[in-house]
Amino acid sequence: MRLRPEEPAAGPWRATPVASLPALLGHPAVLGIDGRSGSGKSTFAERLASEVPGAAVVHTDDLAWYESFFDWAHLLVDGVLEPARRGLAVAFRPPAWEERGRRGAVVVPAGCPLLIVEGVGVGRRSLTGYLDGLVWVQSDADLAWRRGIERDLAKGEEDPAAFWEEWQAEEVPLLARERPWERAALVVAGTPVLPHDEVVDVVVAPPTAGRGHATGTSGSSR
Repeated sequence: MRLRPEEPAAGPWRATPVASLPALLGHPAVLGIDGRSGSGKSTFAERLASEVPGAAVVHTDDLAWYESFFDWAHLLVDGVLEPARRGLAVAFRPPAWEERGRRGAVVVPAGCPLLIVEGVGVGRRSLTGYLDGLVWVQSDADLAWRRGIERDLAKGEEDPAAFWEEWQAEEVPLLARERPWERAALVVAGTPVLPHDEVVDVVVAPPTAGRGHATGTSGSSR
């Protein structure tokens, strides 16, 4: 697994049932899932939510729609996290949705037993007090890049490579500065590191807090 220089390699990896993760994480009421673009955050979030009846998933991409790539924390806190943590129903329409006529809303049911917020930068320091737990999704940098390009091509984007260059120019320094993996209670493998049952299991590793920087390649277990 090729990682960015500032990110320590996780391990040892092991496969565990997705159904066991809520208990493993201490049954958080609000869980953040952070990781680099194309790492598999959204897929993991939906898999985890399916294990908890009544769980909701909020994607920060919806808050960032026609906003700054990463300057959306105030929208998340004021529009979603503060009312949700009080047990209130959320049907939040960010300002850009109103201005541009986007339908729908960011929805969290009242009394939601597990609110999962996934997106690049959700593990930033300023949001720590609003989360009960954080997961870092570690991924191979090259594979995550290819996933992102393929995803945007499938959406009909004309020049996804140019968009990704622009996005990465902000994402890389943000994560290098915030180092969300240091606050994660668990690391999930977003790209393959060992064989496992992809229907039932997920591959996880202990927190990386306190470890040195990555050297660009992982250990033999990967």
